[in-house]
Amino acid sequence: MATSTSSPQDRTTGTGPPPGTDPGVKRRRRGALLHRLDVKGAPYAFIAPFFVVFAAFSFYPLIYTSWISLHRVELASLNFMEWVGFDNYLALVRDERFWNALGNTITIGVLSTVPQLLMALGLAHLLNYRLRGSTFFRVASLTPYATSVGAAALVFTMLFERDFGMINWGLSLFGFEHLDWENNKWAAQAAISAIVIWRWTGYNALLYLAAMQAIPRDRYEAAAIDGASRWQQFTKVTVPGIRSTIVFTIVLSTIGATQLFGEPLIFGQGPNGVTGGADNQYQTLGLLLYEEGWKSYQMGRAATVAWAMFLLLILVFVVQRLVKRFLARKA
Repeated sequence: MATSTSSPQDRTTGTGPPPGTDPGVKRRRRGALLHRLDVKGAPYAFIAPFFVVFAAFSFYPLIYTSWISLHRVELASLNFMEWVGFDNYLALVRDERFWNALGNTITIGVLSTVPQLLMALGLAHLLNYRLRGSTFFRVASLTPYATSVGAAALVFTMLFERDFGMINWGLSLFGFEHLDWENNKWAAQAAISAIVIWRWTGYNALLYLAAMQAIPRDRYEAAAIDGASRWQQFTKVTVPGIRSTIVFTIVLSTIGATQLFGEPLIFGQGPNGVTGGADNQYQTLGLLLYEEGWKSYQMGRAATVAWAMFLLLILVFVVQRLVKRFLARKA
């Protein structure tokens, strides 16, 4: 069987195959192209699912909510929208219920966040030492977080019940009269804050514990050699070492306080849960949003409340950044 091959003379005289048409060269070029695409495109392919899910379930609802907030829309007829511009926002600013809900959200947020983070910091500091059964205590501290918000709020509602609650029974042992926790503004907010503190203290404690265990032991040994006490080691070594984690938990707690909904809703035990009590004494922004959208059927006003909550979070974060920069410059 005869085969035809090109000689060096054919290649020099141009009678052989033209340059670049060799199948081996084409395969090598194709392989190099696929390699470049794999190196440069693979990272984008790996993170693409997150952005797809984020766009579908976060970004699109955010934009659509902003569009609804500029219209008068009823829950029974979502397809019919009447353009009102910024009238919903102006009406919200003039609404006393909004300012009452904003004040309640801030006070409940402070009453629940500050003690919660302080207790979590102390609990993490104790768990950071070598203790017998430390694994048990770590799991036990996370149990309230794994508990359903409905079950936790229902149990605490029974504990704070006016006539037969265990809290009032304990107070009566010291000569105090039974307190109407639900109808008293500050008592109701304190009771709701207690639910939040119970659920989230252990979770934040484990975050602090993980950050504490990442601090090199050499720092504690150096501080001990210099004569630092346990308290000085905690304030001078531990707290600065987990500062970023503390900021992270403050941000999470702020978001959670702004979106507080399940605890006050169940604490009201019925229709009063939606309105935050008979006099709106513990109505939060989350409850106001629910009342506007699913009780008054005004989805446009509900979307306005949602965007007010979003803008409030942005404002808090801007203030936090400004304070952080000011303290950094001062230091």
